[in-house]
Amino acid sequence: MNPTLKASEVTVGFHWDGYRIDKTAAPMDRYTQWQTDGKDWHSPKPVCFHSLPQDGWIAKDEFGKNQENITVE
Repeated sequence: MNPTLKASEVTVGFHWDGYRIDKTAAPMDRYTQWQTDGKDWHSPKPVCFHSLPQDGWIAKDEFGKNQENITVE
């Protein structure tokens, strides 16, 4: 299992509660909340940094270019 991080330590990553951080993305896509069934994520909506869970983040190298759906492995 990957060690978890604080939200402030993440450049690109996800939280199992359906949140994503991507500080390399356009401003409206940096902090998003997704609807999820546990693996497939869809219907993202922008949220502010302070509404994100502060602990329990998993770092990733990058997310795919498809912003409508992502798969978390």
